[in-house]
Amino acid sequence: MDYKNIGKCIIINNENVQGTFKRHGTDEDARKLEATFGALGFKVEVAKDLTANKMYELLETVAKEDHRERACFVCVLLSHGREGHISGTDTEIKIRLLVSLFTGERCQSLLGKPKLFFIQACRGTKYDSGIETDSAEQETTEINETPEADFLCVYSTASGYYSWRNQVSGSIFIGTLCEMLNEHNKELELMKILTRVNHSVAMHFQSATPDNRSNAKKQMPCIMSRLTKELYFVK
Repeated sequence: MDYKNIGKCIIINNENVQGTFKRHGTDEDARKLEATFGALGFKVEVAKDLTANKMYELLETVAKEDHRERACFVCVLLSHGREGHISGTDTEIKIRLLVSLFTGERCQSLLGKPKLFFIQACRGTKYDSGIETDSAEQETTEINETPEADFLCVYSTASGYYSWRNQVSGSIFIGTLCEMLNEHNKELELMKILTRVNHSVAMHFQSATPDNRSNAKKQMPCIMSRLTKELYFVK
């Protein structure tokens, strides 16, 4: 079925979170994402420094929109986090609560269409030495963030692990995701693109810090997919 447009892309970029260090480099991530998804044909909206309630309210409003002429939906969350949670500027919120706003029961105009969530945040503890990662305190809880068919959640790192971010150039995950989407969107299906993202991050990234406890560490993105069809980003 043909649609008038590919869809909407919401980017929530939280740089300043109460009680934690400033997320230097996240604006560069947001810039890359806006350019990449805009070039793919998405209508991109960027929201900066939202409280947990404002994050929920924004996505609730988007879920209530008429998506009948849109092929899919994309949401990118850039913030601190821990297992199953993402931080607003004031407090955290369960990722599942945000994702579940787009189930068929609550967003019928996206029923049967791909709903893609990309999450740049730690899923474990930060280093005691204060090395800058996207982490809050750890609480290991296995939560299924994909409530039904046609959802995709891609995390910057595996469960329980750190997610690295350069204070100037941004995060390795978002940078690689944008690079691979820009390079391969015309010929490769989304899951093949994401496999290349995983390979590049896993094989080519290694942390470089003056602290031996955090130096020479690796990162492995995590894909949780319930997509039921192949997805090509063709305008």
